[in-house]
Amino acid sequence: MSRAFTRPLLALILGQISLHSAMTGVRLAAPLQALHDGRSAWSVGVLMALFALAPVVLAIPGGRLADRLGYHRPLRLAVALSVSGAALAVAGGHYLALCLAATLCGAGANLGLIAIQRSAGRTTSDPTERLQVFSWLGLAPAMSNLVGPVMAGTLIDLAGFRVAFAALAVLPLLALAFARAVPEEPVRAASPASGPAPARRVWDLLGEAPVRRLLFLNWLLSASWDVHNFVVPILGHERGLDATAIGLVLGAFAVAVAGVRLLIPVLAHRLTERQVLVGATLATGFILAVYPFVSSAWAMAVCAALLGLPLGSVQPMIMSLLHEVTPHDRHGEAIALRSMSLNLSSSVMPLCFGVLGAALGAGVLFWLMGAVVAAGSLQARRVPARSVRT
Repeated sequence: MSRAFTRPLLALILGQISLHSAMTGVRLAAPLQALHDGRSAWSVGVLMALFALAPVVLAIPGGRLADRLGYHRPLRLAVALSVSGAALAVAGGHYLALCLAATLCGAGANLGLIAIQRSAGRTTSDPTERLQVFSWLGLAPAMSNLVGPVMAGTLIDLAGFRVAFAALAVLPLLALAFARAVPEEPVRAASPASGPAPARRVWDLLGEAPVRRLLFLNWLLSASWDVHNFVVPILGHERGLDATAIGLVLGAFAVAVAGVRLLIPVLAHRLTERQVLVGATLATGFILAVYPFVSSAWAMAVCAALLGLPLGSVQPMIMSLLHEVTPHDRHGEAIALRSMSLNLSSSVMPLCFGVLGAALGAGVLFWLMGAVVAAGSLQARRVPARSVRT
């Protein structure tokens, strides 16, 4: 096992799984509760949007809070928000209670994620270790997307919605137990002699070309991920595939993402972030261009797996470089800016995909996205480089 895989890192991974699993479980259970109560599809759409709205609004304050207070106090706030959200859903099955639950759970999971990612980057002593750490940490969302929905669905069938929400409310508390293995970070007090600290604006970070370039590449490749999830069901339906076959295609993508994140820690000493980002943009563009020409379920699954490899490799590279190019006292703010942009994109881009898909066809969406991502390799070539350690 990599020397970067330490006890504090394991605690951070388990903490993220605990928080994120509660959110993904509530994200499954709350819409099902609303549908069970006879709510419309539009009401369910609003409910789902609230999970992403809170992270967009609260990301920057959450990042600044982590920069100022470290890991433990923001984590306690994240746990309190998540537990309160799930508890509201237990106390009242009314639609308004479900909306508040979605908002609180979304806010809690995102605040915890920012604090966890910031702390994970600070457990490392060199770029290779940092890349390994973010690769390991990237496995947590995949685990969370399995644990939360499976737990919620099983408990709903066995015991009903209230029991499911109650169990999900307990999950975030586990993060507090795991946090005991994460060292306390000293909170730096301002020196009276230095006077008041200068006002910090998020635009200052965006004014830095390396930060701006990394956020653009992250958005570009994340949009490729979103367009794949959006288009595959449509293409599958057009080709006469059943739901099981379409699920197989999306499952092949998820397995490839997890596999490449397991592989990166082993190869981190032979990789540079620039190499991987350039390769990921070019490979993604090529695969998206080929994808619409395949028709069988197995051929689509192969394309999905090949696409999952470059897209799965991107997050560790972006996070590693973002820590490197961002001022030490603004890591949380930079991570929050990345989180805000991705959540906003995930809310808006499906609407754009729907309009373009209806006008041009699902396959054309892949070609357009592939061309844009391949052109993004020019920006990837300009990210900061580091030497490969042998």
